[in-house]
Amino acid sequence: NVPEIIYWNLDKHYLSDLKRQGLNIPATHFIEKGEQQSLQNLFKKTHWQKAVLKPAIAGAARETFLIDINETDKFEKDLQRLITKEAMLFQEFQHQIQSKGEISLIMIGGKYTHAVLKKAKAGDFRVQDDFGGSVESYEASKDEIAFAERAIAICLHTPLYGRVDVFYDNNNELALGELELIEPELWFRNCPEAANRLAEAVSKFISSNNQKIQTNNYS
Repeated sequence: NVPEIIYWNLDKHYLSDLKRQGLNIPATHFIEKGEQQSLQNLFKKTHWQKAVLKPAIAGAARETFLIDINETDKFEKDLQRLITKEAMLFQEFQHQIQSKGEISLIMIGGKYTHAVLKKAKAGDFRVQDDFGGSVESYEASKDEIAFAERAIAICLHTPLYGRVDVFYDNNNELALGELELIEPELWFRNCPEAANRLAEAVSKFISSNNQKIQTNNYS
């Protein structure tokens, strides 16, 4: 993927860009680096009962906490420690991720190829296999595929490859969890043909750019 889209996707503030384009994301409050903020105040503003706190730039659930409204004292030091050095996201906890899991739709050249369903282990909320989560093949519905294709279509540039992680939110509507455009796990073992499609897309991309370079050299 081109550098512009990688830098954009690196920071979860990209969720705000997608929301402005009409894509459904979980209710999110962005806490900027150095901001004067407290968990008690955040819960008071949002009226949520549970929330997830995580960094704007992170992976594999680094520094990610599930916080109950009655446990603010327990996690306040973590918030203060983190916001001195990085921006954070405070998101309403999505209950259906625990019961239904999270769907990962793999996209090659802007088109859907296959999907997997990720589920957290009992008692946890993180679906990553690093924390005991499970992964199984999944047949995505037309609505889920259309949602993923729209998420890719409104990116700055159409990614050669990507993964759209979606779930059903607290209103039972499809929502974007993450847009993974930087070294995403694409589960080619579940759909080897998708690897061939990616190779073809990369080959066309390289060929197209070589032609542009030659054209510019002669112009």
